[in-house]
Amino acid sequence: MERTISNRIKQKGPLTGAELHGLLGGDPYLLWKACMHASRLTIRIVGKRFLRLDQKVSGFARLSPSIMREFLTYSVIGLTDDTEELERRAQEIRAHIQQVSKSKRDLAQNIVAALADQFANHGISNEDLCVFIAGDIVYDMAHDVPRPERSTGKMIQGSDLDLVFILDDRVPDKVIYELDEAIYREKYRYLINPSMREEIDYIVKKLERVREQAAFDTFKRMIACKILHEGMLLCGSEALFQTAKAMLDEYGVNAKLAKMQQEAESFRAKAEEYLLGGHPDGIADADRYLFYTAEESEEFE
Repeated sequence: MERTISNRIKQKGPLTGAELHGLLGGDPYLLWKACMHASRLTIRIVGKRFLRLDQKVSGFARLSPSIMREFLTYSVIGLTDDTEELERRAQEIRAHIQQVSKSKRDLAQNIVAALADQFANHGISNEDLCVFIAGDIVYDMAHDVPRPERSTGKMIQGSDLDLVFILDDRVPDKVIYELDEAIYREKYRYLINPSMREEIDYIVKKLERVREQAAFDTFKRMIACKILHEGMLLCGSEALFQTAKAMLDEYGVNAKLAKMQQEAESFRAKAEEYLLGGHPDGIADADRYLFYTAEESEEFE
């Protein structure tokens, strides 16, 4: 396997895991394992690893991207004796990922701007509302690999847009319901339009719900807190956004998330060590969660 991979790279130059898999096929796990063990190959990982919560993992903490996604999308495999070409390709892939992230941030900004009239029509001022984005995009780790949307199965353009709308407690519930309906229509339009094919995951909630979630005492509340922790303000009240963020410190959530990050890094190291040993024919079903990651969707259901 190492000789086959090396020959392909000599012919084509450094390749991403996905490109290599496209040429050779087979089980991505066995391909990753072969590349990791190969003395003539070097794997250069581009981008960042960040915390993701997963109910399949003891303590819930794991890293994103998953081992498989990191290998396929965020890794470049090259020859050990040709590091200059490997670095050149890694920079190219890194620049592409950053551009995808910027494009998706800009798109999210445009979507929210298009909803501004809806906010005004429902009597919501800039002081009553803040909108922030979370997920891969805020880490400059968005990808454009086509994938099926969960509810419809339609193919969409890579990373979804995770948007959170927080409203002041004085906003009437009726207005929140109407705003939710308006956002949903926009979500549906972007999903079914063939020229867009973007998935928008969103939640609308009052500040009082943020305080409830800061208790950090259920899995869904933990995810909500992690999303707020990593969130980047798109529009609306900076003061409201910072008030919500301050709740994470007030309830000790930031310290808990920092500890979970450390646990996730330890879990990844142990998972990689385990997966690199044995398993000559592939991963057992019980171990697949170590290589693949569960969809982080609980906050948006």
